[in-house]
Amino acid sequence: MKAFLTPILALAACAGCASSARHGGAWIDPMHAVHLAAAAQGRPVAGVFALTVQASDRGEDRIWLNSERDYRDPRNLTIVVLEPAARELGEQLGGDPVARLRGRRIQVTGQARRTRIDFMHDGRATGKYYYQTHVHVTRAAQLRLL
Repeated sequence: MKAFLTPILALAACAGCASSARHGGAWIDPMHAVHLAAAAQGRPVAGVFALTVQASDRGEDRIWLNSERDYRDPRNLTIVVLEPAARELGEQLGGDPVARLRGRRIQVTGQARRTRIDFMHDGRATGKYYYQTHVHVTRAAQLRLL
């Protein structure tokens, strides 16, 4: 019986180590951030998040850095960099952060939050929606290259 239980206990211990290293380590990966934000039911989830920027874009007063190529992918973690921080990042990176950060691995300190996105038609919400997970960056110091 002891010979049977020892390998099972060893496997269980290893599985626990792998889980805690991935989720309790130095940072939180995008998939885990999405799950944590969904479970938090609207409350922010503070942490350090790491991702490779697969897609990026610029809006009127912000840039978006996405962990997935399609920002609508439910697994996507979106880093929303507000304009003052985006400008400062551009100075630090020596160019437009939208282009400079695409394909790069980054670490972001902040709060992940599930955000409702309404589908619009002629400027009005259609009643259909989906959720994205966002981390807002207001200071360039919140983001660093890995």
